[in-house]
Amino acid sequence: MNEAAALSQAKVLVVDDHEGNVRLLESLLARWGCSQVTATTDSSRAVALCEELDPDILLLDLQMPHPDGFAVMEMLQSRMRAEVPLPVLVLTADVSVEVKHRALEMGAGDFITKPFDPTEVRLRVGNLIKTRLLQQELQSHNEDLERRVRERTGDLNRAELEVLERLALAAEWRDDDTGEHTQRVGHTAGLLAEALVLPAPTVRLVRLAAPLHDVGKIGVPDEILLKPGKLTSEEFEVMKTHVTIGASILSRSQSPLLRLGEQITLSHHERWDGTGYPFGLAGEEIPIPGRIVAVADAFDALTHDRPYKEAWPVDEAVAEISRQSGRQFAPGVVEAFETLDHASLLGSPRGVDRTEHNPRTGPVRLEAVPDPPSLTRPGQLKPILPAAEGA
Repeated sequence: MNEAAALSQAKVLVVDDHEGNVRLLESLLARWGCSQVTATTDSSRAVALCEELDPDILLLDLQMPHPDGFAVMEMLQSRMRAEVPLPVLVLTADVSVEVKHRALEMGAGDFITKPFDPTEVRLRVGNLIKTRLLQQELQSHNEDLERRVRERTGDLNRAELEVLERLALAAEWRDDDTGEHTQRVGHTAGLLAEALVLPAPTVRLVRLAAPLHDVGKIGVPDEILLKPGKLTSEEFEVMKTHVTIGASILSRSQSPLLRLGEQITLSHHERWDGTGYPFGLAGEEIPIPGRIVAVADAFDALTHDRPYKEAWPVDEAVAEISRQSGRQFAPGVVEAFETLDHASLLGSPRGVDRTEHNPRTGPVRLEAVPDPPSLTRPGQLKPILPAAEGA
């Protein structure tokens, strides 16, 4: 941007208690193409005029009746220290080093010594205005880049969540062609995590990862997965492999969401009393997300038709969950479950927000949530979240 263009765009404020100086500066600025010039000899109006006009440059006399130029700069510190600072061109007849140092420390951009040299005034005013306008342009460009990054990040998050939802749906397709079981489990798991007063980002991460709990069923043969009767012991051993198959599918990911999905997949069939699978973990050895999904999955399985059984009434399913507290399920999670509106858990959760932003909890940066550990052997399956005893 050339000097003439910068001067023609700029809003200029002149504050000097000497009427002759004000008229001279107005005349010079007009000659150079500055059409938006406001001037005052009353220094007490300086701050209010800055608030009203938002000038691109302030030409400020130092030696004025109260408030003097230093006092005005003190009141304008927030503007002078902003990301795009208000440039202040100090007008002074005092050329002492102390005055210059004090003004510079307060954020003054440059000096003009009285009496004015017109060429010097034009050059110094032009330089400060060009710098200010370039800073504004840079700020606007940066804001545009940040907006694009946010949009692109949002698109990537939405794409990741959609891929994961379809992955979970693929696993459920053969025995639940709507895929609503996985979404109901995710919804219930989120409510349980919230009832346990886990941090809001963790609540959302659990809700998003929980639908992956049975992704390994994609590797279980149809004759076992869809068998209407009771499984034989051999068939049940095959069925149990869905947790390790699922963990293998989700393993070695850098995504905290997939890493938590891996942990949930491996731990949601563990039992509080240590008789579950695949590792026989007991009590606090079971990661909290696995304890949560164990209850959410069991309740949904009990209250919906399966190839091998009819749906239970809600009250009977709730009673069974409560009866299994301390045996199959973590007592703390069961207590949280008992506080929920159980009838509302039966419907389709498709209306639940599953994007990267939630109006109540705010945006979730998945990379900001603690990663679960690698889960290749029992000794590595450790809880990733603190818990109250029995949670």
